[in-house]
Amino acid sequence: MLSFDIRTLSQGAVQVEGDLSAADPVWLEDDARPVSHVHVTGRLSGAGSGRYYFSGAFTGTAAGECRRCLVPVESAVSGQAHFLYADADDENADEPDVFPLGDSGTTLDLRPALREQWLLEAPALPLCRPDCKGFCPTCGADLNAGPCACILS
Repeated sequence: MLSFDIRTLSQGAVQVEGDLSAADPVWLEDDARPVSHVHVTGRLSGAGSGRYYFSGAFTGTAAGECRRCLVPVESAVSGQAHFLYADADDENADEPDVFPLGDSGTTLDLRPALREQWLLEAPALPLCRPDCKGFCPTCGADLNAGPCACILS
């Protein structure tokens, strides 16, 4: 579960363990999506009046394509996540590292912040292998399969 009723946090911190699905609507069309899901663990607690703090980690596998030869590539992704959530009327609510509480003011949704952190950690330009030769810029042949005709002539 990655969405919480903040009224339950008045009783103390809660342990977080859940998955952010690759099919979740939080992902945008051009995002480096996970192959199946992002697994999230951590702790969510109060951090003063109208503020909440999440500290945890996430792991998953990103789907993409090699930046040189365009074959499908999967890359392991993991990272630490530390988020501060605040009411919209909080004095620091406009800062980029502070995430807003839900529209109702009683819901805290970790998914948008986790998406941002995932995108920072996922490789933007993955390679299928470090020595990938890509395509010939002249004829478009896959140079990983061998030299192309225009190089041989």
